[in-house]
Amino acid sequence: QVQLVESGGGLVQAGGSLRLSCTASGRAFSSNAMGWFRQAPGKEREYVATINGSGGTTFYRDSVKGRFTISRDNAKNTVYLQMSNLKPEDTAVYYCNAEDLATGSWGDWWGQGTQVTVSS
Repeated sequence: QVQLVESGGGLVQAGGSLRLSCTASGRAFSSNAMGWFRQAPGKEREYVATINGSGGTTFYRDSVKGRFTISRDNAKNTVYLQMSNLKPEDTAVYYCNAEDLATGSWGDWWGQGTQVTVSS
């Protein structure tokens, strides 16, 4: 059974930093793109950043460019999100997911998420 477990969230002041981790179990995802998403209260889940299987290609939503960095360690089956210069509008539950190579879409492997709260 595939499981994605996010960790590393917390409460931080504006301008601070956090590093999120997402570890997969049940199968290897070294060939799959991985992504971070977030959902703020009352809002839909939105994409934050994605990384391809080798880690050589990354994409970010405009609002986090220059502040967030996505990376992965395929030997540990883990993807990271380094967040710096955090803003109150970054407050959300952060989730990771993996590309389902059979469909080309994000898989049905959503974890429980990790809460990030940024105080002003």
